[in-house]
Amino acid sequence: MGLFDKLRSELVDIVEWIDDDRRTLVWRFPRYQNEIKNGAKLIVRPGQSAVFVDQGKIADVFEPGSYDLTTANLPIMTTLKGWKFGFNSPFKCEVYFVSTRQVTDLKWGTPNPIMLRDADFGMVRLRAFGTYGLKAKDPKILLKELVGTDGSFEVEELGELMRSLIASCFADTLAELKMAALDLATHYRELGDAVQKLVSQKIDDEYGLDIPLLSIVNISLPEEVEKAMDTRTSMGAIGDMQKYQQFQFANAMPAAAANPGGGLATAGVGMGMGLAMAQQFAAGNVQQNPAQQNLQNMAPPPLPTGAKSYFVALNGAQTGPFQLTQIQQMLAQGQILPQTLVWAQGMPSWMAVSLVPELVQGNMPPPLP
Repeated sequence: MGLFDKLRSELVDIVEWIDDDRRTLVWRFPRYQNEIKNGAKLIVRPGQSAVFVDQGKIADVFEPGSYDLTTANLPIMTTLKGWKFGFNSPFKCEVYFVSTRQVTDLKWGTPNPIMLRDADFGMVRLRAFGTYGLKAKDPKILLKELVGTDGSFEVEELGELMRSLIASCFADTLAELKMAALDLATHYRELGDAVQKLVSQKIDDEYGLDIPLLSIVNISLPEEVEKAMDTRTSMGAIGDMQKYQQFQFANAMPAAAANPGGGLATAGVGMGMGLAMAQQFAAGNVQQNPAQQNLQNMAPPPLPTGAKSYFVALNGAQTGPFQLTQIQQMLAQGQILPQTLVWAQGMPSWMAVSLVPELVQGNMPPPLP
């Protein structure tokens, strides 16, 4: 073997890419002055494509397999170089390996809230986030539109582009489906498939990419809308609101009867409930049932004509009116004192309890001898 044959045998290259990083989409094979020797071995593994670029022009594309780089296996390169009778010398060419495997567990989200016109809540703002997968579909378009002369192109370099495209398609899908905010949580799969299809249409021919899957993890509404939804759920659990109010009123009456001197707050609440019920009866919105009729039959009879009622000044506020027996009971229990001011119709002004004979009768000791 001559010296030239020996050197030539030692210059046979193996062109390959052992991909140990699943985040790399495109990797350029490093060669000194981009020279590849005649007869070099090209190994393209599953999940890869090899693209030959000559002087900025995409030439041959090789799918997975093993190739000897000769004029027989480089039809386009042979045409570009004008090698009609074969070649024995090194040739200059850039080789880019493109990963055609799917890159999973990529995250997306809406950077700003999306406005939605909802039939239940009017205009609402919502946010969403999820995951998606990405893979190279057309290596030629990918190199031409995104990679250029980059020696190593990572999937993270597409993050901002993909997130903005997905957010835009998500908003378009919501507007097209016109789905109510209360129904979004039960249609995540349907929404995800619709957004995935729309995004794929935008990136296949433009960037040579494909998005095989897209999922929606969560769609969140503003806090005030979520509170309104909780309130609406609670009202639905109660059922008939009028019957619920009547039930509450019926339960409150025995407690009010057992504590006739409950003070201003209790009197105010009872008065408000009574007025509300009176308004409902006057408007004809409440239909009496047997339980309500029994409740009315249990009510005390009206006060006898001429019975006097008293107002009491407690803590600087006017309370009452109270009947005579109630005043005497409150006086006996120490709830009011002899110097507490009271007033009733026919009295010229507020007077101390001790100065009103009918109030202290039987409750005040006789005068000292």
